[in-house]
Amino acid sequence: MALFSDLLFEARAVAQSLVDLSAGTHIRLGVTGLSRAGKTVFITALIEHLTKATSPGLRGRKNTLPVFRVHAEGRLISGALEPQPDDNVPRFAYEEHEEALNGEGGKAERRIWPQSTRRISEVRLRLQYQQKGGMNPGRRALTLDIVDYPGEWLLDLPLLEKSFAQWSQESFAAASGAARAPLAAQWRGFCAQKDPSAKFSEDDARRAAELFTAYLRACRGEEFSFSSLPPGRFLMPGDLAGSPALTFSPLAVDPNRAYPADSLAAMMERRYEAYKSHVVKPFFRDHFSRLDRQIVLVDALAALNAGPAAMRDLEIALGDVLTAFRAGRSNIFSTVFRPKIDRILFAATKADHLHHTSHDRLEAILRHLTAKAIARVKGVGAEVDVIALAAVRATREAKVNGHGGPALEAVIGTPLDGERIGDEMFDGKTEAAIFPGELPLDPKAVFRDAGRDAAPGEVDYRFVRFRPPIPIRAADGSALPPPHIRLDRAFQFLFGDKMT
Repeated sequence: MALFSDLLFEARAVAQSLVDLSAGTHIRLGVTGLSRAGKTVFITALIEHLTKATSPGLRGRKNTLPVFRVHAEGRLISGALEPQPDDNVPRFAYEEHEEALNGEGGKAERRIWPQSTRRISEVRLRLQYQQKGGMNPGRRALTLDIVDYPGEWLLDLPLLEKSFAQWSQESFAAASGAARAPLAAQWRGFCAQKDPSAKFSEDDARRAAELFTAYLRACRGEEFSFSSLPPGRFLMPGDLAGSPALTFSPLAVDPNRAYPADSLAAMMERRYEAYKSHVVKPFFRDHFSRLDRQIVLVDALAALNAGPAAMRDLEIALGDVLTAFRAGRSNIFSTVFRPKIDRILFAATKADHLHHTSHDRLEAILRHLTAKAIARVKGVGAEVDVIALAAVRATREAKVNGHGGPALEAVIGTPLDGERIGDEMFDGKTEAAIFPGELPLDPKAVFRDAGRDAAPGEVDYRFVRFRPPIPIRAADGSALPPPHIRLDRAFQFLFGDKMT
């Protein structure tokens, strides 16, 4: 039955691909990243820029997308939202997110960052442009289907190749590390008291799942900012919130032992396998395996704030992400009937929190984090790039006089209410000039523990979060696209090559 279902899905996918092909150039772009990486802001800014790129309100203003060639060359005619192709997938709430960024009711003082991604969503954007090259130049269209999904779900794909015993062993090993052990103490203590061969108890399963989920949530908190935390639906349940499908936990089981069918171990294993069959596989089959291009947004600054342990954990998570991309194209049908994910962009977000002199260093850190995994992906033909960007730039730069010393390169913006540097707490209303510090020249330095093996000054930085910028409005009162850093470079890499 599973094979028939897969074959039916492939047949439908091929039919949809033919429909898309007949309508012109088509790209299905995946946008993902771990929690708070900026997926919602990225997609909202993308739509803002591409639907307003030819707006009369921008006439006479400096070109805001100089690296996006089709726009820089004056060949972009229009961009407009259209009904999405998948009626069973929620629509990306662009209008709500745009209003949040610009301020509810047009009032700038109410501007906030939009709600983060908690489930899969989709939106279709159709771009009209003038083709300049080829045998038949003229007016053309690119259909861009943007699929927004939590990166936590992507980290589940490696589970497909792991048994319950293997996953349990890896989970307990990770939880025993110095940084995680205090966070996992309650969960590990509870599991240590339970005999895996004892008769199954729903109360025990529920309590173990609750404690395991609490441990994962604590790991994700800002103080620790760990990234490698599967299963992803425990943190981002989507429509599975409260479902029995999430009522299981790792156990200290013997991989060489067969447990009774009515035992705690057997039931936990059964639910783990059900999670893979009914949650992970359908996501891969219905959404992930259909992607043509992919951008992975990475909040490296949050990990930098949390310290070397968080950076090392982020490296593991990004390796799992790229392993998933590689595994996602091993199916013979996708090889024959559908293009591979031929371009993957890793983007370190919130570059506006740093002075531009550190942007190259932020890129170098991200490149170092993904180096080994990128080498594997390139080996199967994918083109991969790494950039530092800010889809919405919330700061501007300035030099600030030091206390009797040289002027410091600072960023100026409005820190979020409750953000703190030392003893100073911000109120969310007042602008502040902040010196975030310089990232180290050697990207390896961010993996070294301060005070133990880091050179003096190597980890002298601190990042705060800022409110969205006050929107710039045209003469008619409409909001213009927000300022950004290198968003145009992302556009050019992800789909600009299709608009020559």
